[in-house]
Amino acid sequence: MYEKILVPLDGSELAEVALPYAEELAGRLGSQISLLYVSESPEDHYQRMHQFYIEKTAETTKEGAGRYIEKPEGKAIKVESRILVGNAAEEIVEYASKEDICLIVMATHGRSGISRWALGSVADKVVRSTERPVGLIRAKGARPDVREKGILNKVLVPLDGSKEGEAVMPYIEELSSRFKAEIVLLQVLSTSYQAIASEGYGYVTYTDKQIESDKAFARGYLEKAGARLKQKGVTVKYEVRLGIAAEEIIKLADEMYADVVAMSTHGRSGIGRWAFGSVADRVLHEGNTPLLLVRPH
Repeated sequence: MYEKILVPLDGSELAEVALPYAEELAGRLGSQISLLYVSESPEDHYQRMHQFYIEKTAETTKEGAGRYIEKPEGKAIKVESRILVGNAAEEIVEYASKEDICLIVMATHGRSGISRWALGSVADKVVRSTERPVGLIRAKGARPDVREKGILNKVLVPLDGSKEGEAVMPYIEELSSRFKAEIVLLQVLSTSYQAIASEGYGYVTYTDKQIESDKAFARGYLEKAGARLKQKGVTVKYEVRLGIAAEEIIKLADEMYADVVAMSTHGRSGIGRWAFGSVADRVLHEGNTPLLLVRPH
């Protein structure tokens, strides 16, 4: 599930905030890392400089990943580097598909300008275009101590009760076998529903009794969803909150100092459900925490 990890780079320190995450994942899971630099033009006069940069970064990345190999006889992590020419987002998505990449880990912003790509727009396009899971590391406010304290100590997993929303769970289960992380499963419930009235559409507030019933049901659902994690000895906590899904996800992630929010890109909309696509989009653009996005099949 994490056999091949792709890290797109643009030569900037901002884009390199993704490297500690790829290093620790690869070191603990035995993954292969591919570093990808996309040049805008085949006539780029800095091509040799790009080649030197990506090869040097591959060396330091291999050393970084090696620190997490637990057994002395463990195999060294394989790190490849590649330079491609073309549109950054298109090349990243095509390369990930062609090379059967399992996870793309990239910064949300890089440095724009001559021979650079604006990673903000690139990251957004990659998330919307690829079928691969994407780990997005926010360059703004990136943790300077991530290598010392680890990348996964607390993980927030929002669920909406649908099978589509649970697409992220197998990825969390595999990570939990190698990382001693605390997993918090969250479900956000609405306090009202849309109904048709004589004057048009309106919102009807649930009764207190209905809300308490829904909260109890949600708690049971989360406990069931986290049962396999509990069986593996993982610390699992449950949160049921009322309000607007994206806002509550962002708020709880900040409150618990989550290292990552892991969620599906789409879920099921309707009464008592939230449209996971729009929720993931808001968490991506308004949140403060690294994000793991998994697209349901």
